Formats: sequence, structure tokens, C-alpha cells
Amino acid sequence: MTEKPASESAPSPWWTPARHADVRPFLAARGAITKAVRVWFDEQGFVEVETGVLQVSPGNETHLHAPRTELNRADGTRATRYLRTSPEFACKKLLAAGETRIFELARVFRDRERGDLHLPEFTMLEWYRANATYDFVMADAVVIIAHAAQATGIGRFSFRGKTADPFAEPELLTVAMAFDRFAGIDLLATIADGRGDRDSLAAAARERVRIADDDTWSDIFSKILVEHVEPQLGQGRLTVLFEYPAPEAALARAKSSDPRVAERFEIYACGVEVANGFAELTDAETQRRRFIRDMDEKERRYGERYPLDEDFLNALAQMPDASGVALGFDRLVMLASGARRIDQVVWTPPPGDA
Repeated sequence: MTEKPASESAPSPWWTPARHADVRPFLAARGAITKAVRVWFDEQGFVEVETGVLQVSPGNETHLHAPRTELNRADGTRATRYLRTSPEFACKKLLAAGETRIFELARVFRDRERGDLHLPEFTMLEWYRANATYDFVMADAVVIIAHAAQATGIGRFSFRGKTADPFAEPELLTVAMAFDRFAGIDLLATIADGRGDRDSLAAAARERVRIADDDTWSDIFSKILVEHVEPQLGQGRLTVLFEYPAPEAALARAKSSDPRVAERFEIYACGVEVANGFAELTDAETQRRRFIRDMDEKERRYGERYPLDEDFLNALAQMPDASGVALGFDRLVMLASGARRIDQVVWTPPPGDA
């Protein structure tokens, strides 16, 4: 049998009429969901904002990677800038400026990410409420997910053999409860003074995951979460996973009644993480220490670090108490439209993915 040349066997470009027709129903669903989301936010008194893509710092989380570029100034000097991984820094500056309810459908960028659930360029729906606890934005997210399903008429989300009813009362589950239920691990026993005891978690998890000598507490936590917990979440209905351990607080504040955990939550459907929310930390010095710690770890692992956005830290000190959510809009559209891959719900796939 004679093999066809690569040029003949390769799929046609995404812009050919036949291929575009295959995804056109998913794109129509995207439009309906976008419209429904904007209507809901308008009814709730939110203002839609548009923040800059080029940033001094793209975010300071260890495992997030951002494309970088250089700008030529008028005086001939060059300035390094990054494509944002989130609009978070800019949105929080707007809260410091006096905005109280804002949302953005933001284009964001992440290197080293590609798959059925990941794109290097994607849309993030992010919103903030000033002077509101994270219970409010948690409820927002559940309602928005239901509105997306209502906009497309889908009755049940389905992905990789798992289903979830977006209209059912969601399951509420703390991270500690999830680790105990699905991995048999007492997670909070491995945390003291806001820090994770690596050896304690390694001992508890040795029968559950493979542990490398250089794995940190956070590495082991992530392995357990990915391998044993996440696949069990959002089955039959949405799962709200909340009270993340303090070492995974990111930009969330610690829970006043239990500093071992932070006021952070994630929402899952069919084992897929859809949203990530915080009661926002407004202590700039604590946030600085977290950023430096994470950038030290990034440098150790990947040989690079991102600068701190000093303007953001200054704004954080003046920001009111607030809560916010980042929701993967393409993932939501995928689930609400019945698509099988995330690249089926974007108008133009990433270059080279045709």
C-alpha cells in the first residue's frame, strides 16, 4: 500500500468551509452564552472593563508561564513586557481606583499549555465585587454556569464519560474533606503556621502517588489533587471545592478562624475545573512575600523569574475588601455546547493547530 504524501494526509486548514461548518454550531452557542453573560452582569449592576494585555508582570505563580516581548521606546531604549496570564492585577487596580463591580471577558496567554482543555491563548471571564465575601462570587459562578446551559438549551454537561446537571444544587466540599474521602489523607495535619510540612505529607501519600526527592509540599498536594480528587468532582452535579490549604492560597486571604486554610474555591463539572475564586488578600507585604517565595521556586525549577508589579502591590494596599473569580470561558462553552475539545469553541485555533 502506497502512503499518501504528508501534504495529502494532513487535515485541511481550519478555515476551509467544510471544517468551519463542523464547528459552526459550537460557535453559535458561544455567541448565545456571551450574550447571556453580559445581560446577567448588566442586571447585577456590573461594569464591563477592558484592561491591557501587555503587563510589567504577567502574574507570579510558580507554574504559570507567559510569552514575553520587548517594546522600543521613543528614546531608543527597550522595555520587557509580558502577555498577561490573567487580568487580575489590572482589575484590582481598578478596585483601588473606586470601581465596585466589574467584569471582563479577557484574552489571556499561557505558554506550555495545549490539549483538549488547554490553549496557549484563551478567554477568561473574570469579575470582582468590592465589599463582598467570597460566598457572593461563589454563588455568582454557579448562576453563570446555569445561565450558560440555559442559553444553549443543554440539559446536562457531558465530558469523557462523566455527566453533571448544571441546574442541580451544587455539592459543597472542603479540600480537607475531599482529601480524606478520595485519598484517605488528613491534609490539615500536614500544615502548621500557614506552611506545609513536606515530610508529613510525603509519609501520608507514599501509597497514593509517586514522590520524587525534590518534590515540595505543593508538588505532592498537586499530584494527589490531580490523580485522586479532581476525577471525582463535578459528577452528577457541580462541585464547589473550597477552603484551600494555606500554602496554596495564591492571592487569597487566610481564613480568620483557621489560618491553615485560605478563602479560595474552585468549581468543577465532569471532573473539569471551570472557575477559581478568592476572598482577595489586601495585605501587600504578605502578598509580596508569597510572590517572592513563588518566584524563587520558579527560578529553581525553570531558571526564570518574573518581576513584581510594584504598582499592583501599591494598589493592593489601598484596595477595599473584595472577592473575585476567574472562570475559563472556553471550557464553559465547551461543556454547555456539547463540544469534545476546547479548540472546537474558538473562532480561530492557535497557529499551527490546523
